[in-house]
Amino acid sequence: MINIIKSNQRGRTKIEWLNSFHSFSFSEYFDRERMQFGPLRVLNEDFISPTGGFPTHPHKNMEIITYVLQGALEHRDSTGTHSIINAGDLQKMTAGKGVFHSEFNPSGVEEVHLFQIWITPDQADLTPSYEQITLFKDERTNKLQLVASNQKSEGRIFISQNVDLYLANLEKESEIKYKIRNGRGVFIHTISGEFFLGDALLSQGDAVEISAENEVTFSAKSDTELMLFDVKI
Repeated sequence: MINIIKSNQRGRTKIEWLNSFHSFSFSEYFDRERMQFGPLRVLNEDFISPTGGFPTHPHKNMEIITYVLQGALEHRDSTGTHSIINAGDLQKMTAGKGVFHSEFNPSGVEEVHLFQIWITPDQADLTPSYEQITLFKDERTNKLQLVASNQKSEGRIFISQNVDLYLANLEKESEIKYKIRNGRGVFIHTISGEFFLGDALLSQGDAVEISAENEVTFSAKSDTELMLFDVKI
């Protein structure tokens, strides 16, 4: 089964310093049909204005992943962690039994563009922890790069859940085939560009949920960046 979600079907939060698009129910956006995809609970695309940001607030029992595409985000949390997440960086915070953190755009001139992802962990009340890596485009040009999973390995972050997160940068007319294991589903989000999934054209901001399929093929109509979640459903 293939379910395409167009960009304009996402929820939205628009305030003075934040323009945020929600793939799943979040904050004041609620859609009973858009609650989660397996353990993937939140996928927000955020644009944060210069000096704007989220003041200190709590989280609990969630794996929170931040991927910065443009600008930089300053992170502080109650574990004592203080870092700058730059464009191309991937950060994971295990909220576990409870953590407070803040996220701000430290620039006075440049907007931050990022994705924040929440994944429900496979066990409750983990010890809060933090991990951050820098990713490089040439490691995912015309192929999928595994950047997060529940298998520890150099060059990717560890998440406490049976989820594989891939990124890919496809050049125009390139093609990728992806095999889907039994009992698994795939969620693909188009970060930029356009690609074909069969006869369907997905553009920037569009997503697709795939279940009960053995294999999918996606072909880039233009230079395209996408993220792919392989989850147990």
